[in-house]
Parts: sequence; structure tokens; C-alpha cells
Amino acid sequence: MMPPITILFHNARLIDPEAGTDEIGSLLIRDGRILARSEVGPDVGPESGGSHDALLRAHALSPSDVEMIDCAGKCLAPGIVDIGVKVCEPGERHKESYKSAGLAAAAGGVTTIVTRPDTTPTIDSPETLEFVTRRAQADAPVNVLPMAALTKAREGREMTEIGFLMDAGAVAFTDCDHVIRDTKVFSRALTYARSCGALVMAHPQEPILSGGAAATSGKFAALRGLPAVSPMAERMGLDRDIALLEMTGARYHADQITTARALPALERAKNNGLDITAGTSIHHLTLNELDVADYRTFFKVKPPLRSEDDRLAVIEAVRVGLIDVISSMHTPQDEESKRLPFEEAAAGAVALETLLPAAMRLYHAGLLDLPTLFRAMALNPARRLGLASGRLAVGAPADLVLFDPDVPVVMDRFQLQSKSKNTPFDTQRMQGRVLATYVAGQTVYRRDA
Repeated sequence: MMPPITILFHNARLIDPEAGTDEIGSLLIRDGRILARSEVGPDVGPESGGSHDALLRAHALSPSDVEMIDCAGKCLAPGIVDIGVKVCEPGERHKESYKSAGLAAAAGGVTTIVTRPDTTPTIDSPETLEFVTRRAQADAPVNVLPMAALTKAREGREMTEIGFLMDAGAVAFTDCDHVIRDTKVFSRALTYARSCGALVMAHPQEPILSGGAAATSGKFAALRGLPAVSPMAERMGLDRDIALLEMTGARYHADQITTARALPALERAKNNGLDITAGTSIHHLTLNELDVADYRTFFKVKPPLRSEDDRLAVIEAVRVGLIDVISSMHTPQDEESKRLPFEEAAAGAVALETLLPAAMRLYHAGLLDLPTLFRAMALNPARRLGLASGRLAVGAPADLVLFDPDVPVVMDRFQLQSKSKNTPFDTQRMQGRVLATYVAGQTVYRRDA
């Protein structure tokens, strides 16, 4: 049975990243879009009933005409738009499928996943892109937007057919963690992407320095005997990419900025008017290099976890808007890939379901408020991709997440919807839980009591 066309969320704590507000109010949706909203101020409790009666009267509606959802003072925010999600179809469906990734996204308050092309085979042709698009539409309950490879097989030698791939639905182009070493190939790809208006996402690392690294260089990595990379490798990779942007004028997004060393270069590039944005991962915002002390491979990610000083510098960059996007960088790996010595284990962690509770660590620590978090997790990624979502504005899609930021949770990886269970947050005490997720006004996840 289809749900009612009109739904009223009332007694909600509306988290509006566009206005930067956090206020009690009501939200009226119809036919999958936000029809109207009202607030009653930040100091009014949920027992007031909000202003939903006036909202209904303004649209000639009575409570019997709508589905009434009492949010009981919990947070209602735009659904998360997650750039850089790996779904392992085709080729490694045992690690993650579009069905399992979609269920994990819905359970994590993620209403749009922007998928990576680092599959087997690589998503580098219109035919492969159309295959995964059909699978996503058939199996995933959330919005799925695919990215395509920038070069064929992500080998950095020959660029893909960018125009044809855009026609087939690619929203951006990336070779993921494969750095294009040949600057002539990269500059040509950027030039062609600019002519098509395409967004290029790159992984800023100096590939020779960072090759084989499992940790960030320093005393800790030396004591643990781990092959390490200097934070300067990220700075050097970003400097090179910025120089190519100056030359080509392309649209560019750095997938992960994780070190303080890279931030001045990013700030200069933005101040110079380049079309550049940057993201970081939730793991680099909430964990640091000391977390790999016991050689736990679930903490092995790419780039490796950084120092505490780097972590705090990147959080501050998110707060002031220098870093635009927070993403999960969801990377499923099976047990066989992780149950290896730290140097040999595959990098990456699942994070679609842990993104929001991990982000609540930053909120409860007083480092980032909720509007700022959702600016980076919903509004900015939507804007960068030209989407109408990520907002609570009238007319925006009713892609929403209802969550309790305060409820305590002990993370159990075996309860995750993802096929792979490689989360560094397993058994950790966290705060924050998704209560319901809506895509175009339709319930795609509701937590049982």
C-alpha cells in the first residue's frame, strides 16, 4: 500500500544546514517534496506542539488529511549525500551488493550514495555504467548516482569517453586511489572534462612516496615497525593537482584532505578562484594514528590515519568551510582481506551505517554543531553535484533522516546491514541512532522500538 501523499512531521528539531539553524518546528511534505515548514524558536520544547496547526490551516488541511508523524523533539535533517561509496558490483558481490549497500545506507540516514568506479571490471564504459545503474535502480531503496573512471581501467594511460559516460548517467569522474602519474594524460583529461562541464574527483597523494605505506610517518610508526608515508605526500599531490587546475580550469574535488600540511594550499587555491572543493572521511575526523596500536587491520584505511594534531586541524577546516564535504569512504573488505598482517591487509572500512553516530562524536565533543555537520554531509555534496537535495527548503526533495543524537549505542559489527563487517568502531560506545529515513517522502528505513 502506498503511503499518504501528504505527511506532516511535527515536534521536530529541524536541522537546517542552509540557514545554519537548529530549531523546533514542523515540516509538511507532499508528493515527495517539501511543501512548507514552520519553526517556533530554539527555546521552545516539543511539548508546545509547534506550529503545525497553523501550517495545516494555511494549506486548507486538517489532521485527517495527512499522516501525522510526531518526532517527539528528535532531530529531522536532510538525508546524507555520501560521495565515494564503494559497491562491489560487478566482480565482488560477496563483499557488497547494491541491495546490501542500499539497506546499509537507509539504516545510516544516507539517502543518496555516489558510487565509485573501482570495481572488477572498472566502470569505464557506458555499457558497464548502464549495467550498474540498472542493478542500483532494481535493488537499492535509496538514490544511487554513479561515478565513472577518468582513465580506462584506472591505469592512468588513456582517458575514458567522458561525454558518452555523462550521457549514460555518470555524475563525476575519478580513478579513486589510483593517482594518475602522467601529468600530460591528467592535464588532457582535465581539459576535456572542463569542455564537458564534468566534475573530476582525485586522490591527492604523491604516488612514489605513498606507495606501500600503511601508517603516517613519525615516532609511533617507527616503534611499530610499519612502512609509513610523510604527510607531505598529500601536500605534494595537492600542489600538483592545483597547478594543473590553474592550467586547465577544470572542476575538481579532492576526495580526502587529511593533513594540516595540505590546508594552506587548499585555501590559496580557493582564494585564487579555482573551481575546487575538498572532502575528508569520517574516520580521519574521529580516529588517529594511535588507534592502530594493536595492529588492528580494521583501522587500516587509505590514506592512513593521521596524528591528533592533523585530526584537529582537519576538524577546524570543516568548521570554517575550508573542507566542504564529510563522507564515509565506505570500502567493504571481506574477512580474508583483513585477517592478514597489517602491512598486507587490504585498506578500507565500511561506514554507511556508522557515519552518523561517528559524526555525533564531534557534536558531543563540542567541535562541530549539527547544522555544520549536515552542511558537510548533505548540503555541500548535493550542491557540488548540482542536486536539489541536502536542504529543508520548500520545494526540495523530501529526502530526510530522523535521528536521536543522544541515545547511547554499543556498536556491533554483526548487526550491520553491509555484507562486509570491517568497521573500526566495533564494540565501541557511541551516541546517536537513526530512527527513520525517507526518500522522496517514502519510508525506506524505520527502526523498531
